Amino acid sequence: MTIKHIFIIGAGTMGNGIAQVAATSGYEVTCMDVMPAALEKAKAGIAKSTAKLLEKGVLTANQKAAAEGISFVSSYDTLASADFVIEAATENPELKFKIFRDMDDNAREGAILASNTSSISITKIASQTKRPDKVIGMHFMNPVPMMKLVEIINGLATSDETLRATEDLCLLMNKVPIKANDSPGFISNRILCPMINEAIFALQEGVGTKEAIDAVMKLGMNHPMGPLTLADLIGLDVVLFIMEVLQRDLGEDKYRPAPLLRKMVDAGYLGRKTGRGFYSY
Repeated sequence: MTIKHIFIIGAGTMGNGIAQVAATSGYEVTCMDVMPAALEKAKAGIAKSTAKLLEKGVLTANQKAAAEGISFVSSYDTLASADFVIEAATENPELKFKIFRDMDDNAREGAILASNTSSISITKIASQTKRPDKVIGMHFMNPVPMMKLVEIINGLATSDETLRATEDLCLLMNKVPIKANDSPGFISNRILCPMINEAIFALQEGVGTKEAIDAVMKLGMNHPMGPLTLADLIGLDVVLFIMEVLQRDLGEDKYRPAPLLRKMVDAGYLGRKTGRGFYSY
C-alpha cells in the first residue's frame, strides 16, 4: 500500500517524536490531541529538536521545513484522509480501547491502525475495531528522533500485508523494525522493566545508593544511563503499570513491583515529567 498521510493521536513525548520523524521522512503529518496546551508544547518541542539536529548536521534545512509543516489539530476531522494512524496516548487500557473505537469509526477503509503501546495486548486492542487485520503494535523508543528501534507486534488477526506495510514504513523513517510476539511486555519491557524493578529493590534494601547503582550499570555493563535514571525518563507510573501487567498476565511473583516504586508513584514522584523521581530535575 502507498502511505502518504500519517495521523498521530497524542502530542506527548512519544507522539510529538513520532510526528517529527514522520515529517522529516517526507510524509504529510497530522498530530492530534484534545489538550491545546499539549499541542503547543509539542510544536515548540519539535521546533527546538529540529533546530538542534539541523545545527549538528543530522537534518537538512528541507527536513526541518517539513517538520514545520506538521498540522496540529484537536479533532478527528481530517483522519479520514490518513493512510496510516498511530495512537500514542497514555498507557491506559480503557483510554486506548476508546481511541481505537474512534479511530475505527473515523479512518477510511483500508487504513492501518497502529498503537505505540509498550505493554498492552495488541489482540485486545484490535478486538475493539471492525478491522483487526489492520491493527498492529508499533512500539517506538524514547527519544524517538534518536533511537533506531521500533518493536513491531502482530495481534492474532493482523494480516501479513499490514505487517509488511508497517515494516516498510519503519525502514523509510530510517528505523529498524524488530518483530515481537503479542506477549506481556513484548521483548523490550519483558526484559527492561524487571531490571529497573530489581534496581529499585536494591536501592530500597540499601545495597547501594542511587548513584552507585546507576554507576555500576553504566561503567560495568556499558549502559548509556543507569536504571534509576532511565526509570525517571520513562516515568515511574509507566514502569509500575508494566510490572503490574507482567505480574498479572504471566502469574509469577518475580514480577512483583518493588514497594518503593509503588510508594513513589503514590507520592507523585514520577520522574522527569513531574520534576522529581529518584533524582530532581
